[in-house]
Amino acid sequence: MTLSINSRRPRPYHSQSTGGRRERAESLAHGHYSIEMDKEIKGEDCLGWAARDPSGKLSPYNFTRRAPRCDDVSLKITHCGVCYADILWGRNRFGDAKYPLVPGHEIAGVVKEIGSDVANFKVGDHVAVGTFVESCRDCEYCIEQREVLCSKGATHTFNDLDKYGMITKGGYSGHIVVSERFCYKIPEGYPPAMAAPLLCAGITVYTPMIRHKMNQPGKSLGVIGLGGLGHLAVKFGKAFGLKVTVFSTSASKKTEALELLGADKFVLSSEKQEMESLANTLDFIIDVASGDHDFDPYMALLKACGVLVLVGAPSEVRVQPRSLLIGAKSIAGTATGGTKDTKEMLEFCAAKKIYPEIEVIDIQYINEAHERLINRDIKYRFVIDIEKSLK
Repeated sequence: MTLSINSRRPRPYHSQSTGGRRERAESLAHGHYSIEMDKEIKGEDCLGWAARDPSGKLSPYNFTRRAPRCDDVSLKITHCGVCYADILWGRNRFGDAKYPLVPGHEIAGVVKEIGSDVANFKVGDHVAVGTFVESCRDCEYCIEQREVLCSKGATHTFNDLDKYGMITKGGYSGHIVVSERFCYKIPEGYPPAMAAPLLCAGITVYTPMIRHKMNQPGKSLGVIGLGGLGHLAVKFGKAFGLKVTVFSTSASKKTEALELLGADKFVLSSEKQEMESLANTLDFIIDVASGDHDFDPYMALLKACGVLVLVGAPSEVRVQPRSLLIGAKSIAGTATGGTKDTKEMLEFCAAKKIYPEIEVIDIQYINEAHERLINRDIKYRFVIDIEKSLK
């Protein structure tokens, strides 16, 4: 017998919303809003790149950002990381794309305007924005600064509906306006281009490591898959003082894993004997592989009470019950991370000099970059130089 979990991938762009947000959207749809509301929404023209249909092909697109409110920060975007989510929603893989769709949720920039009540930022600060830009602020998760788990659904940076009934548009654009709460200072001296990927790829692997106390030197970490997220998991693991083993289906990744990223061991997952030799040796596994693969061989590598955290999105998760029962092992999932973890991660990366491996591109190259990302032809994260190339 097996336990099987079908992967109708959880939709990070939640359809649930607060009553106020829904009422606001209905008011906008019927033209029932006040002049005061209209003034608050209207703002500055913005140039971005958008997908218009499920082909996902991006091209220049003009739209309007709302004016900053009293607690808002308006930032000029200098860089935006390229995430696979940009492709998935641009090509309407989950059936909820809202066109024209401006992707991008790994954003770095410079503050150009602040609202009257903003206390933590000033014009000229280097800042970042991640995967969500609002939450209910009142539920237990928001109070704990784990807003990405908001009970009423966090408002995501693109392809979501904000409380004004407007479709959120992401970082493939010239500027963005967000609440002070969801804006983060980039530590002084940290390169903005390298900060951008931390806001999704970085925080997605950092959060479960903190949650499961995998920041304690001497523990053992396994990383399945060596892409944009996997290479950062290796870097965090080494910075935490862990013994890191990388698992891959590609022998060509060995040199990168050991010499470039500093992993302690590399294992070709198809080598059954080598896999079996590592039985009961790992405290924790981060699985970033999105292709279908067997889970039982990896569960066998965990020590008693060990945890495998799923970050990728295979079509299903199938596991023999004994893989969980014997040794009291667990499979868990993870989202990105809340504001508390994100701030701590940025400071940690600056202190430990953890930098993503990136390839900087112009916005005009984005369609080719998406194809390369699909074909895994990137080491390890594209970052768009918005300031230089968006004209």
